[in-house]
Amino acid sequence: MPASPSTARAINDRLALRLLQQEGALTAGQLKQLTGLSRPTVADLVERLTAAGLVAVVGESGEQRRGPNARLYGIVADRARLAALDVRTEGVSVLVSDLVGDVLAEASVPIGGDIGTGLAVERAVALVERTAEEAGAPGAPPGERGPARGRLHTVGIGAPGLIDPATGDLRDSSGLPEWHRRLVAALQERLPARVIVENETNLAAVAEQREGAARDRDTFVLLWLGHGTGAAVVLDGALRRGASGGTGEIGFLPVPGTATLPSATDCAGGFHSLAGAAAIAELADAHGLVTEGPAPGLRAAALVRRAVREAEGADAAVPEGGPGAGRSGGAARGRGAGRPAASGRAAARFLDVLADRLAIGAASVTAVLDPGCVVLGGEVGQAGGEVLAARVGERLARMSPLRTEVRASMLGGGAVLRGALLTARDGAQDELFAPPAR
Repeated sequence: MPASPSTARAINDRLALRLLQQEGALTAGQLKQLTGLSRPTVADLVERLTAAGLVAVVGESGEQRRGPNARLYGIVADRARLAALDVRTEGVSVLVSDLVGDVLAEASVPIGGDIGTGLAVERAVALVERTAEEAGAPGAPPGERGPARGRLHTVGIGAPGLIDPATGDLRDSSGLPEWHRRLVAALQERLPARVIVENETNLAAVAEQREGAARDRDTFVLLWLGHGTGAAVVLDGALRRGASGGTGEIGFLPVPGTATLPSATDCAGGFHSLAGAAAIAELADAHGLVTEGPAPGLRAAALVRRAVREAEGADAAVPEGGPGAGRSGGAARGRGAGRPAASGRAAARFLDVLADRLAIGAASVTAVLDPGCVVLGGEVGQAGGEVLAARVGERLARMSPLRTEVRASMLGGGAVLRGALLTARDGAQDELFAPPAR
């Protein structure tokens, strides 16, 4: 059955708005070419979207002939503000953007475990409110909620823990601070905005697929390597959450090389014990690598980044033909060359053992899902870069008959905020990009 005229108009409008969001400002002629619609249909939808306040003339193209086709149309970016939060055990980061995703303000605040739940919630909510004000998003008058131009429309939150697939709520977990669970309700109460909460690793996968290492993949798995461990599964372009929202809880995966087995309430003895930040720090210490960091995940990333740098430096210091080649060059390096070389060998051994551990988790996921691509995400995955990814890929190829590419994260820990912002933008645009049919 053909679509009714009003349905057809709504479909065309949404298609044009999506193109403007993806491509930036376009002329009517470019919209005609990209949509395949007729010139009169494009002219009608541009007029309709402009009257609805969704689209405006933002300039002119470089065409010599002046006329309607030379006008550049773009989304009215200040129609709404969006916020994204990355909630960690040690603090909160927030950014506020306009409707097309341009960041207007960002900030973060540490929240230690020594402060009470109420104070922690208040500190996080106040941070969001201050950042929104800095971005020019007015608050709602007392008792008033709902959309208004320039007001904070949607908030996307990335948090550790399980998200109930039926309700969208952060599920109770003994491993999370109490203020994590209360924060969502507090934001819903204080802000004139819709609040969307999602698991942090899932949001990282969204960002890596849209803007990062998995842009050319419809099916892949992201291994989150930060303070903790996790995985996100994307199959045929869709994020998979599982029956209870627990898809990707790879920290609980029983693996060889641990002293015990994980339990329903404690992932000690699971993959987390091999690849979590504390485990990486212990492994680095055993190989003589010492680096201080402000937080466990960042310290682990600093250790891996240092190891990559030293391992590559040691490789570069060996002249072609082996250590005995080029005697004059060896003399120029002098007696002190032994220490950097030894440090580089220790760093390489550390990376080798870490790759052994990560390959165990990657092989387990690959055996079940056959994703074809594994992205090493989080701060540690980004710090390891192609050096660590290549090591994991080599080991995975020996362990699994399934051909799987291993890639390094392009976004690292920042993927959570980007994913939260993309999710907030999608949610807001689904509502705002539906102008009433005439």
